[in-house]
Amino acid sequence: MLPLLLLLLAAAHGLANLTYVPTLASTPLGGLTTTSTFVLEQPRCVFTELQDDAVIWLVVAIPEAVENFNNSMGPGTPERAFQSFPDRAHAYMTLNTTILNYPCPKPPGEITVLRVGSETSCIKDKTRPTCNGPLPSPGPYRVKFLALDGSKPVAETAWSEPITLRTAQLLSSIPATGSGHSAGMIALTSIVSILFAILLAGLVAMLGFWGSDTYGGSSTFSKPEAVTVRRYNTHHVYDQPAARL
Repeated sequence: MLPLLLLLLAAAHGLANLTYVPTLASTPLGGLTTTSTFVLEQPRCVFTELQDDAVIWLVVAIPEAVENFNNSMGPGTPERAFQSFPDRAHAYMTLNTTILNYPCPKPPGEITVLRVGSETSCIKDKTRPTCNGPLPSPGPYRVKFLALDGSKPVAETAWSEPITLRTAQLLSSIPATGSGHSAGMIALTSIVSILFAILLAGLVAMLGFWGSDTYGGSSTFSKPEAVTVRRYNTHHVYDQPAARL
């Protein structure tokens, strides 16, 4: 009954319900979902009937809050504060901008995505309730875009399908058998590698020893001994004059 009343209230206030469904980005860059962020396509060519000064917000909610979501609770209120999400606030509003930042059609080659959860400086800052902070758990989460004219909701998209983030694996849960090999095979390979390294080191040392021994035998020359020449003087011996013929 309450969802029907909300729809009637929205129609009475002139809220445009758009058929656009927010989706994860189709960019090939990767990292569409991490443990605390996800990447959406920008809502290009969606809010075509809005005034230029209307502000478009991204609403992030837990699935349980979707059915009875109240658009009258605006951004910055305690019920929509990121710092209270998801315990006291079951949804929060962030990434506000005007239609001028979602031009239609988009320029060729331009990457038109929104990364949700990329701002870390305002996680605990209660003065910034519209913080685009990291998501606190894997989720799932559902999102929609809501346009406000001042504080008055004027247009909204449909809710996205549930978005689940990646889950960090504990080190103990990562299998030690990489590439299909058993732990025993890995241990054996490690032992053989160590033995091979020891053998190689010993071979290099032996070759070095043999080389030094060989060079020592062939390149060592004995220093010639100094020859002492003694000079003897014969006493009283003189050269006789040559005999005359």
